[in-house]
Amino acid sequence: MSLPRRLEPEWLDHLPADDPRAMRSRRDLTRVNSFMGNASRMADALLQHAADEAPHTMVDLGSGDGQFMLQVARRLAPRWRNVSVVLLDQQNIVSETTRASFAALGWRVEPTSADVFNFLAQVHPVDVITANLFLHHFVDEQLTRLFEQIARATSLMVACEPRRSKFVVEASRLLWAVGCNDVSVHDAVVSARAGFNDKELSTLWPHDPQWQVHEQTAGLFSHRFIARRDRQISR
Repeated sequence: MSLPRRLEPEWLDHLPADDPRAMRSRRDLTRVNSFMGNASRMADALLQHAADEAPHTMVDLGSGDGQFMLQVARRLAPRWRNVSVVLLDQQNIVSETTRASFAALGWRVEPTSADVFNFLAQVHPVDVITANLFLHHFVDEQLTRLFEQIARATSLMVACEPRRSKFVVEASRLLWAVGCNDVSVHDAVVSARAGFNDKELSTLWPHDPQWQVHEQTAGLFSHRFIARRDRQISR
């Protein structure tokens, strides 16, 4: 029997951006993403499911300090140039160094601080929307609303989330062994309990035949969701 999904507050979401424990935890999160392999999985999905030509506009939801999307961009930049990406988060904590790293790849970044629902209600259509370790913060009713807004705003959505399982929960408790601080260990366990499995996200996506939805376990720790509008089906 799978674990029931359970949402609890994550400490990093409630610490000031300049709190030393928060700063350390964001660095930990970059390493955790590396362990999970999410940047490679995100880049592979984008290359496989995007249109034949590189997208012009992207939005990354819950982008934090932008380090995850930078890792994705480094994998895509040899084939995708002149991409503009909005890094959306509740706090603007994208450093000048990170901005410069995007610029060196030929990508333009626009760090934006806003509530995700308010942002999506006003955004002009974009080519791609991504999310990494973000969707698990929401209950099903919020996800249904979020997916409706995303489906109106883009033709391709890719998300990488925690896989919800006893194994992932227990593995998260051991992150202290690789140097993660108490905030990171706490939040990793909470994230695993709030993660996804099976087709839980697919059932919340708008039921519309023009959308192709793919959802599956990705490696030991991750769960990947892809929604693409079928260009062969007219509105």
